[in-house]
Amino acid sequence: MKCEYCEKEAVGYQGFGCCAAYVCLDHADNFVLNLKPGEKLSSGECYFERFETTE
Repeated sequence: MKCEYCEKEAVGYQGFGCCAAYVCLDHADNFVLNLKPGEKLSSGECYFERFETTE
């Protein structure tokens, strides 16, 4: 998957209510960056997921 802002490789997914996007390291919210690979966080209308690494 590619970042919806710059087309780099996406490291995660973030959703804030009605807005959601696949994001790279440059565009990811700190909530995504602080997650371990494969970890997810959900709170109210917010959802964050850090993808598993394939390396």
